[in-house]
Amino acid sequence: MDAQGRGRADNIDPADQWVLNPNTGEYELRLSPSAPQSSVPRPRRPAPRDNAGAPRRRKDSAPGETREVPRTRSGSVPPPRSGRRRGGEPEAPQGRRAARRPVNKKSKAKKALAWTAGGTAFALVAIGTAGYLYLKHLEGNVTTTDVGSAGKNGFSKNDAFNILIIGTDKRTGKGNEGYGDTGSVGHADTDILLHVSKDRTNATALSIPRDLITNVPDCPTKQPDGSEKVVPGTDNVRFNTSLGQDGRDPGCTMRTVQEVTGIMPDHFMMVDFNAVKTLTSAVGGVDVCLAHSVNDKESHLNLPAGKSTVEGEQALAFVRTRHSWGNQGDLDRIKVQQQFMGSLMRKMSSSDTLTNPSKLIDLAEAATKALTVDKGIGSVGTLKDIALELKKVPTKNISFVTVPVIDNPADGAVHKTVIVNQTTAPDVFDAIKNDVSFTEVKKKQQEEKDAQAARLKGSRSAPSDVRVRILNGGAEPGSAQETLQWLQTKEGVLKSENAGNAGPASRTTLEYAPDQAAQARELAQLMGLSGSALKPGKSVINSQGLPAMTLTLGKDFKGAGVSLTAPAKAPAVDKSTADKAKCAS
Repeated sequence: MDAQGRGRADNIDPADQWVLNPNTGEYELRLSPSAPQSSVPRPRRPAPRDNAGAPRRRKDSAPGETREVPRTRSGSVPPPRSGRRRGGEPEAPQGRRAARRPVNKKSKAKKALAWTAGGTAFALVAIGTAGYLYLKHLEGNVTTTDVGSAGKNGFSKNDAFNILIIGTDKRTGKGNEGYGDTGSVGHADTDILLHVSKDRTNATALSIPRDLITNVPDCPTKQPDGSEKVVPGTDNVRFNTSLGQDGRDPGCTMRTVQEVTGIMPDHFMMVDFNAVKTLTSAVGGVDVCLAHSVNDKESHLNLPAGKSTVEGEQALAFVRTRHSWGNQGDLDRIKVQQQFMGSLMRKMSSSDTLTNPSKLIDLAEAATKALTVDKGIGSVGTLKDIALELKKVPTKNISFVTVPVIDNPADGAVHKTVIVNQTTAPDVFDAIKNDVSFTEVKKKQQEEKDAQAARLKGSRSAPSDVRVRILNGGAEPGSAQETLQWLQTKEGVLKSENAGNAGPASRTTLEYAPDQAAQARELAQLMGLSGSALKPGKSVINSQGLPAMTLTLGKDFKGAGVSLTAPAKAPAVDKSTADKAKCAS
């Protein structure tokens, strides 16, 4: 019998059979054991009697008290009692099981756990639900977009992941007519690349200025009829035109992020103006702090100096305000938005939110209705998985940083746009690509790094003794042959061979057997591989029938002879963290 049929048989709501496991944070289907159903109820058996014909007493009965002992067949299990007799009143709970049963079934009302920051500024989604039917209801709220090869097909709980969060300036929704650019097609007004580390000890939210001048690459887009249309790229344009302009979809913005940073987003989440209003109202407002009073005629924000709580229209005005902060530019607004995000995240994870079922349900409804995501994470179950992974990251280790930029010399005397600072930005991008935290992390991560570094310590083989097969798993075409020639002609690694292509790989790795460790250390030294790139495993048989190591060139491969050593720590940058409140100035 299936879950729903069994639930009906026992007069139990099927949705109430989904139970939260506090140890895992997952909802599990719990089915009580049930005996085969009979169309005619069996009569009660008479109580067993002693030789004198009196009812038999249990040993624990008090003197003068008689308790009937039900008789069961040998080896069988008595059927459980139904919570309600047909046509009658509910039976009184009995036994130890009843002590654990809730007094009121409504106390098992479907709950939704969401940890979400969103809107023009930001959206970090974390959704959990209790009750299969309610989960399906939430799933109907989420809008999905097919971005093709720009994103991954699914989500892995065991890997680091990158999610591009896009806030558009499209004026959809009630009360938004006066916001944004008139007739805007929905540009990428606010963009944050969220990187969550593999071990979940830290995360980095990298803000990308909308006025950053960059090249938007050619972009394949899916059309309503299922066909594909390539939108031609444009050079030296604002980053925000990567969305909406000429029919560009969020996949185009994802590709532009890779163009700027070298980091490929795995997925995207997009929200509009309504998200800030509905999400902040769902949690009862977000606390903000102002170093000075503000009465902004453009955004209509009017707040005194000091602490305030904003929600709805006022929260949207806060994250849209630009002319009241710093030099009245987008870079100062980004800092204020980051402070707002940190406050919203603290509110999401507070006990006041997490222990309030009504607030959680409102939040889940608001979050799912506000979101547009790629098809790879389009189910509420997958969004819940992302939520649970995000929940593992301590707020003190969530860093907010901005792409290092300088004023665009092409603007002349009046600075309107910015360009990437090629002196400092590459170190920031490399730290994120190599999963390096911008904050001090737990001892566990340091121990892991120490173990990886230890793989490089020890004796090394001579280059002529190194046997390796080279595969291309994501580097530029021809990279395997280029590396082979470099190793043989420049470094004396003559026992090397080109083994063709491998499956997609984001990072370059070297797999070797235990007895090949000395060879691995020598090749790592020659190529500038870090300890994290060395993967103890198995050897393979090369074309000469001899055991060899496997070198797989990933997307991070920069060319033969170019070191791939990951940075030991992140560069010093202007940043904030989600656990600390700052006053907007």
